[in-house]
Amino acid sequence: MATETPKPELHEYAGGWITERKGTGIPGFLKLAYPIIGVAMLTYLMIFMNGEIHHSTRGSLVQQLNAVTGNANGFMYAIGAMIAIYLIILMVFLFKKPGHEE
Repeated sequence: MATETPKPELHEYAGGWITERKGTGIPGFLKLAYPIIGVAMLTYLMIFMNGEIHHSTRGSLVQQLNAVTGNANGFMYAIGAMIAIYLIILMVFLFKKPGHEE
């Protein structure tokens, strides 16, 4: 007599590239790591938007280059807005009640 072991129900994402057991939640460290990394990216973008202009040796060169070439502040703010929108969507996904599509 063969004893059957119950197979865990797996849920597939991305056409089978990612699988998880049904009922598995997002680990706490990922719920914390993803937003921290996103906020760090947004902060880095805003601080160094026009280059490292406050550096002791090359800051003046970067400022001269910026004076000649102009800036792309509008574009960088658009990228920052996309990062912020992504972070909002990510936070909603991370903290909503888990459920699977059937």
